[in-house]
Amino acid sequence: MAKEIFNNGMKVRREVLGEKHVDRAESKKDEFTEEFQDLITRYAWGEIWTRPGLERKTRSCITLAMMIALHREDEFKLHVKAALNNELSKNEIKEVILQSAIYAGVPAANSAFHWAQDVFNSL
Repeated sequence: MAKEIFNNGMKVRREVLGEKHVDRAESKKDEFTEEFQDLITRYAWGEIWTRPGLERKTRSCITLAMMIALHREDEFKLHVKAALNNELSKNEIKEVILQSAIYAGVPAANSAFHWAQDVFNSL
């Protein structure tokens, strides 16, 4: 069962984050980080992102909003790319940032707009 959850998690992780990102993360894995990579693959991707209760677009919106609130630039940028993979438009991402301005604060949303632009400009 654990192997099945891991494999399902890896499949979803690759679909959402992209082959390139996952391959890079896997290639950097070492004795120190291997268990953490396994944990996020099984729990985040194998248990949560595979649940039937929410569509991936909705999960992406929630994740973006949380990364804004937590002011996690690297994870936010990663999940902007994931949101695009999950068929969110730039306009929908903008709406998530605007909504976050009210609940997470204008400075956090201001940073998120800059981070999103960085991602869009890199594509």
